[in-house]
Amino acid sequence: MKYFSTRGAGPVSLDDALRLGIASDGGLFLPEQLPHFDVTDFDHAETIPEVAGVLLQPFFEGSDLAGDLDAILEETFGFPIPATALPIAGHDVSLLELYHGPTVAFKDVGAGFLAACLSRLEGNAENPLTILVATSGDTGGAVAAAFDERPGMRVVVLFPDGRVSERQAHQLCCWSDNVLSLKVQGAFDDCQALVKGAMADPALSAEHRFSSANSINIGRLLPQSTYYADAGLRHFRRTGRRPGFIIPTGNLGNAFACIMAREMGLPIGPVILATNANRTIADYFETLEWLPRASLQTLASAMDVGDPSNMERLRRLVGEADVLREQLGVISVGDEQIEGSIRQDFAEFGFATCPHTATATHTYRQLDADLAEGHDWILVATAHPAKFETIVEPLIGESVPVPKELDALLSRPAHSMSIEPTLASLATVLG
Repeated sequence: MKYFSTRGAGPVSLDDALRLGIASDGGLFLPEQLPHFDVTDFDHAETIPEVAGVLLQPFFEGSDLAGDLDAILEETFGFPIPATALPIAGHDVSLLELYHGPTVAFKDVGAGFLAACLSRLEGNAENPLTILVATSGDTGGAVAAAFDERPGMRVVVLFPDGRVSERQAHQLCCWSDNVLSLKVQGAFDDCQALVKGAMADPALSAEHRFSSANSINIGRLLPQSTYYADAGLRHFRRTGRRPGFIIPTGNLGNAFACIMAREMGLPIGPVILATNANRTIADYFETLEWLPRASLQTLASAMDVGDPSNMERLRRLVGEADVLREQLGVISVGDEQIEGSIRQDFAEFGFATCPHTATATHTYRQLDADLAEGHDWILVATAHPAKFETIVEPLIGESVPVPKELDALLSRPAHSMSIEPTLASLATVLG
């Protein structure tokens, strides 16, 4: 299968799309066409790696990695992704727990998959591949963990200084010598602009052989679509109904992966985007005008994105706002609502949710009655609440147990450098 830029460049192979991360014209790669599946195509697929094998096989046609796909998927899905039923009387609602990986956030799936692919394609190169990753909290830690100590790989993590939680910051900076952690004196959008600017700079790209591990890389989205396929299939097999999904949304990569799975024929019903106070997507659906703006700092820091990159993919795949809002819903959730939802989740469900997951639980409670009762729902839990203990614990009045994966990271020494949000500053530290 070939891959084209959302802006027209291409075609390239999957292997080159993974290596490049972003197209030569600045666009994002999409497959030339999405395969279409029937539920019966997955009759013999019982585990997530098996579902992923069926779903992703067409995307790997012609790739040097095709023969390694099963091994890549076994390496990627080395932890459980349960859907836990919520105690809501008379309703079939569950929480898809995507936070059981090595950095206890959903980004572990995409980062692990990308590392497994690129290490096979580039791992023995004498000139290391430099993986650039802008992060608003969780992506950088997941990518650093996935690429840590891998031969032929160098990771550069850029995160907004003072705009992530302390535990998030620690897990962005506790890695080996092949990971360079940079505190950018700005917002996430500045970090993302630096990544795109560096990759578009001919001299820097030639010197450092850049790729990206943000959701601008198609290698992040492909594996993420598989856990939506798996969750939808499991629910459909159990009930005969297509579940709706409510997805906390920042840069739109996780939500786009769900939409992509639905477009391929998987049993997925309505998709609702839960954003924080950064209203770029919500305003687009209301006004039909795409107006990116500077991001606002919120309690759900990993969603603090004012210019979501994957909207470019979504508009190319599905259509503009007048079409999108017929197929998707969006609800913007402010900090006070996040706090209230964390309290209510703990009281009703008996366990804590992180600020990002709380946008999904709040959104479910705000659904129109006909929509809420007309479908079963799967709410997406994107990170473990222990990463946000300074927010969550005062709200629930209890300490949140630290999972062993996070505890292991917090025990490691941390190191980082500070840079200004300029390409010149980034170029200096890259050496």
